[in-house]
Amino acid sequence: MRVYLPVTLDELQDTAPVLLAPRPAHAVTAALRSAWAEEEEEGWEYAAQASAADGSLVLLAGRPAAPRLRVVVAADVPDACVTAPSTTTVPSAVEVVCGVALEQVASIHVDEPEAVPDVAAAADGDEEALERLEERDLLWYDVTEVLDIPRG
Repeated sequence: MRVYLPVTLDELQDTAPVLLAPRPAHAVTAALRSAWAEEEEEGWEYAAQASAADGSLVLLAGRPAAPRLRVVVAADVPDACVTAPSTTTVPSAVEVVCGVALEQVASIHVDEPEAVPDVAAAADGDEEALERLEERDLLWYDVTEVLDIPRG
C-alpha cells in the first residue's frame, strides 16, 4: 500500500534513516474515496499527501531544532503494516505499525527553501502562513537524493 508519512528533514537525513513505527500517515482510504467520490486516483493521492504535509507541520511544532520545511515521504509498505487509527476526522488518516526502511521509499516531497518563513510561522500557529502554504506544491525528490535536499 502507498502511504504518505509526515516527517521532519532531520529525521529523514539521520545516519540510519529508518522511520520508526508506529507513526501516523495518510493513504487513499475507503473513507477518502467516499468523502471525495467525484475525484479520481490522482486527486485522492494529492489529498493524502496534503494531509501528510499538515502532519509534518504538527511534527515541526514539537521539534524546534528541525529544519523548517514540510516533508512527506511516499512509501510502499505491506498492507499488514497499515491500520486504521483509533480516532480521527481526517478521511486519509492511517497508522503505519512497521518501520519504513529507505528501500521502501518511492519519493520524498519537500517545501522549497523560500517557504521556510511561512513553514516556521505556520508551525507556530499562524493561520495566514498556513493559508499561503496551501498554495505551495512540495518539490519532488528521488530517494537517492535524500542527503542533497536543502535544509532551508
